[in-house]
Amino acid sequence: MLKFTPILLALLYALAMYRFSVWRTRGELNARSTELADPRLKQVVDRLARVLDLPRIPVMIYEIDPVNGLADPDGRIFITRGFYRKFQQGEISAEEMASVIAHEMGHVALGHARRRMIDFSGQNALRTALAMVLSRFLPGIGIWIANGLTTLLAARLSRGDEYEADEYAAALLTKAGIGTGAQKSLFTKLDALTHARSGAAPAWLMSHPKTQERIAAIEALEAKWGT
Repeated sequence: MLKFTPILLALLYALAMYRFSVWRTRGELNARSTELADPRLKQVVDRLARVLDLPRIPVMIYEIDPVNGLADPDGRIFITRGFYRKFQQGEISAEEMASVIAHEMGHVALGHARRRMIDFSGQNALRTALAMVLSRFLPGIGIWIANGLTTLLAARLSRGDEYEADEYAAALLTKAGIGTGAQKSLFTKLDALTHARSGAAPAWLMSHPKTQERIAAIEALEAKWGT
């Protein structure tokens, strides 16, 4: 039993760090966010809500600069101030912002949001736990294997989640009469922004599938649906 104690301690540490990570992330979001009150965006968001038979969709502005969107498992959708500023400056349309909101709603509806609440510290906890376990059996290289496994697992889960959320958003936007054009045009705009900033990718594109692959997947759905 004693020989398994370090492994058990590593797993308990990972669980504790996961819970702390979720608590810290949610606290940060609550402290630095206010509800969206833009009448232009409210119109398109209300169209999404009607399709889902919801009284409203709680959309919050998160006061940070990186262009990003995220979802809380409780159903709140967070758009960063940097993303909202792109809309205010006319670089992103209301329909394109609606596509972001629909995408994040997909993460909630499909159960991704709870897993995505694990931030960088939570990923580090998982990496540390794996390294502690593997190093007992593979001294010297266990930590390298742990780093590789964590990176591959996170990337694979992220890509799968993004395709599923894209499909959910495409269906929702189509039913709301907004269409999938906003999704595709937004991907293209963010991709252009990535290259314009010399590789400094908007956070919303990091760990996501390639832009052209996402667009191709949406176009395949359009062909399937006959839209």
